[in-house]
Amino acid sequence: MTDAAAQGAHRARYRRILSFAGREFLKIWWFELVLPRFGMSGIAERTRGQRMQRFARRFHVLAVDLGGLMIKVGQFMSSRLDVLPPEITKELEGLQDEVPAVPTPEIRALAEAELGIPLERAYAWFDETPVAAASLGQVHRARLSALDAADTGLEEVVVKVQRPGIGDIVAVDLAALRRVARWLTRARIVADRVDAPALVEEFAATSLEEIDYLHEAANAERFRENFADDPRIDTPEIVWERSTRRVLTLSDVTAIKINDTHALRAAGIDPAEVAAVFAEVMFDQVFTHRFVHADPHPGNIFVTPVPSTSSGTQAGAGTQGRFRLTFIDFGMMAEVPDSLRDGLRTLLIAVAGRDSRGLVAAAQEIGVLLPSADTAELERALTALFARFGGMGFAELSTVDPREFRDFAEEFGDMVRSLPLQLPENMLLLIRAVSLTSGMCSGLDPAFNVWDAAEPYAGRLLRDESGNLVQEFAGQAMDTMTTTWRLPGRIDRIITRIDDGNVSFDTSRLERRLDRLEGIARRIASGVLFAAMLIGGALLVPSLPPLGITLICVSVFPLLHSLFAGVRRRSR
Repeated sequence: MTDAAAQGAHRARYRRILSFAGREFLKIWWFELVLPRFGMSGIAERTRGQRMQRFARRFHVLAVDLGGLMIKVGQFMSSRLDVLPPEITKELEGLQDEVPAVPTPEIRALAEAELGIPLERAYAWFDETPVAAASLGQVHRARLSALDAADTGLEEVVVKVQRPGIGDIVAVDLAALRRVARWLTRARIVADRVDAPALVEEFAATSLEEIDYLHEAANAERFRENFADDPRIDTPEIVWERSTRRVLTLSDVTAIKINDTHALRAAGIDPAEVAAVFAEVMFDQVFTHRFVHADPHPGNIFVTPVPSTSSGTQAGAGTQGRFRLTFIDFGMMAEVPDSLRDGLRTLLIAVAGRDSRGLVAAAQEIGVLLPSADTAELERALTALFARFGGMGFAELSTVDPREFRDFAEEFGDMVRSLPLQLPENMLLLIRAVSLTSGMCSGLDPAFNVWDAAEPYAGRLLRDESGNLVQEFAGQAMDTMTTTWRLPGRIDRIITRIDDGNVSFDTSRLERRLDRLEGIARRIASGVLFAAMLIGGALLVPSLPPLGITLICVSVFPLLHSLFAGVRRRSR
């Protein structure tokens, strides 16, 4: 493809993304905002399911045709089984596997250019048929040469090769997303709660890191070290000699996809046990290691059966069969800073304890809820929420009468919308990881209860917090004792300086401020006098023209005083 043709294709791609977003925004605005204002909310409610399904189908077509970052957006939506309606999630779940493959000759040419040698020399065998095609690259099985196998201890590997031209495609998609973000800033309901352009920039930085395979390899090694002693987790090994920015060679760890419940049961593994272990592992990533896999969709996690041993120990939590979770694709990772982790710890403990006040405090600590918010009504709403729905799993919630949800939303919706909520910039990837985890666990186990998963972990955190609290209290007590010990001497020195006349107070700045306030008050009085004389004169002109005109003319003097009285004072 010539440069001119490529530029034309990129412009067409950019326009297609923007036109799709514009049409969907217009439909949402019409049905969800305009019609309810004219008393036709019933139409919006009756057609919402069909409209969502049609939206999902249109986006499905768009994402498959365009690929690139649009696939990432679709994968995120398809995983939200716990939030988004099935009309959307079912339509988009195929995006995990429907990315079209790049012709092998193009992949071969790129790989050879990156490695600097023909594939026949780089590998003893390279499968022409891809194992998987992702939005940014695709994977082929291969076998290392005898020399490389002896050096690495590996033989069967997979080779991840970047899609040709994906860098330009990502740049176009990000430009379109930046434009959509600017549109969102004009919607007050969005702009008051989230800095959409900042979130897009955060997503852009992550996307650019994701197409650097050396960065992904370093992330994989770090993740592997974090769980080196954990039998529940496995990760592939990196073959650095056969890896570059656009080609990544790693050990073949292919096993059962985590959402393949039929294959799991056939292997004697209970999907519900997998969900429980998966949730525990994600909690560990957030609170223990502070380095989180932010793209845990089904294509990136395998369940590897582990044969039983004579000792009877198990790598996984399951009682029907041993297993471990194998993570791949470390291009999208989330760092959890200390401040955010502390807020999330508070949040988890509050959720597990059904503590509405603690939940509000955690939201303020994380930055989702601004400190200026009036939280009394929010605490009441959360108390009612915990009382009615607390402890329910996803399956139980799905059986609740939708009218009850609607009544609850109507009662507290206006209150929540009035709060100064916002989405902190560093939360984007973490929210993605939590969303994918929640959806995955609900898909593996319809009875999955996030409360039950959180409570044991919250208990451990609470015990850790107790130890930290004792240390903090001891430190504060020591500081207080030190200050108290030094206080009499400091007071004596201050009294001595006062007796000697060495203490003076500078009040000149205070006097200048008082003078300025007095001048402002006089100018305000002149402004009020001007308005009164002008209005009074205008009212008197029809009946007493001379007096009315005189008042209007004289009103100029207080106006001039109001406008220019402060000029001389500021010039001093």
